[in-house]
Amino acid sequence: MSPSIADLLRPLRALAPSNRLDRDRQLRLRMLIATGLVVALPFAFAYAFVFLINAVGLPLLEWANERPYTGEFYVDPVVLAVVVLGGLAVQYRYGPRTVLRSVGGRRVSADEYPALHAAVTRVAAQADVPKPDVAVARTELPNAFAVGTPGNGTAVVTSALLETLDDDERDAVLAHEVAHLANRDASLMTVAWVLPTVTYYLAVLAFYVLYGLFRLLSFGGGGSGGNRDGRALAVGLVVITVSAVLTLTVSAMFWVGSVLIHRVLSRYREYAADRAAAEITGSPAALASALDALDESMPDVPERDLREFDGGAEALYVAPLESRAFGDKELVSTDVFPETHPPTRERIERLRELAAGRSGETA
Repeated sequence: MSPSIADLLRPLRALAPSNRLDRDRQLRLRMLIATGLVVALPFAFAYAFVFLINAVGLPLLEWANERPYTGEFYVDPVVLAVVVLGGLAVQYRYGPRTVLRSVGGRRVSADEYPALHAAVTRVAAQADVPKPDVAVARTELPNAFAVGTPGNGTAVVTSALLETLDDDERDAVLAHEVAHLANRDASLMTVAWVLPTVTYYLAVLAFYVLYGLFRLLSFGGGGSGGNRDGRALAVGLVVITVSAVLTLTVSAMFWVGSVLIHRVLSRYREYAADRAAAEITGSPAALASALDALDESMPDVPERDLREFDGGAEALYVAPLESRAFGDKELVSTDVFPETHPPTRERIERLRELAAGRSGETA
């Protein structure tokens, strides 16, 4: 029996935070809006293509075949809903393991890393959430992230992070990642990356089609053996070019919109997780010290390790790495796209102010 719409929506409903730790109304509001846009944008993307097929594609087909074409292209909303929501549900279910695999993370047992498991158990108990699985990625890049939900999540740390931080700093970073799981924003970030991925590859495909045509014409591939053959070739080139340009344009537009949503949510959720980590551990200064240590060690990380960790998952990391990974070359201008994380110095200052406020209360 095929799944109902309610069945497909169930994983998305679970994205709403529902734990006592998250009292941040701004985060809940942003997640609600982001969830709505994550669901709505794929529908808008599909119907944008339907509109273009009817407005441009069919007239182009009439011109190419030299005869009128009756009717219009139509997509059943129920079928589209099953495809879109099914795709989001698949990403919700399998996205975390894909992210974990992409960075070479491996789930480890308590026998292999007893101190790390004990720390995760302690932090999860303090946050009043189920203990997540623990994974370690062997790399010289000191970082951490979390994927999944409170009942089915994984806290991932790198071997370099365990070597760089002391016990209190490590616990503060783990509390930060557990807070992401408790707030359920880790799963939302994973699902929200579906549309940017799809639109990116469609845009790349359309670009290479146009590039291939350009190369073909540049090497004299436009010759013909007769008038009719010449017209057929010209019609084919026009149809392919118009289709590729429209695909590239629409895909780029929706890629920009979906990436903006992803990054704006990513920036705010870091502040929320910082505050939650300070609450869990009772030591804002420990997380501030950890972020300071990670930021200072980043320039010493080999380029190979930085690039292996760069990709759609970089928004999940406790410490940003875009500016480190690409040096002076920006792939996407931050004048248009905000960075995935707030400035680390600003996060540290906020935590130190919070620590100072706590010290004043206990004085």
